[in-house]
Amino acid sequence: VQLQASGGGSVQAGDSLRLSCAGSGRTFKSYAVGWFRQAPGKEREFVAAISWAGSTTYYSDSVKGRFTISRDNAKNTAYLQMNSLKPEDTAAYYCAARPPNRGTYHYTSSYGYWGQGTLVTVSS
Repeated sequence: VQLQASGGGSVQAGDSLRLSCAGSGRTFKSYAVGWFRQAPGKEREFVAAISWAGSTTYYSDSVKGRFTISRDNAKNTAYLQMNSLKPEDTAAYYCAARPPNRGTYHYTSSYGYWGQGTLVTVSS
């Protein structure tokens, strides 16, 4: 599985962005997808995840109510809609694919495939 993240940019606080994660390979549809972010000097942290069928979603407390994760398996793409952005959301955002039965969605070690980061910068 190869992943390509896109959609980052520079915005003002309160603005919205939508990140996309395009996956290749037939198995993408059977993998959960997670979004993580990493700010300079900090560890990579969990943001959101969605099950392979899209029926279950998970969010970190810091983005709950502002971000929405979704996927379109017909297009082999997952999305992260980010609303009400804050300066503390500034980070490189990474999408990742988690094979079945690999552990909890919140840990980077549960994911076997990673896309390159897309940078989100939110200014006040």
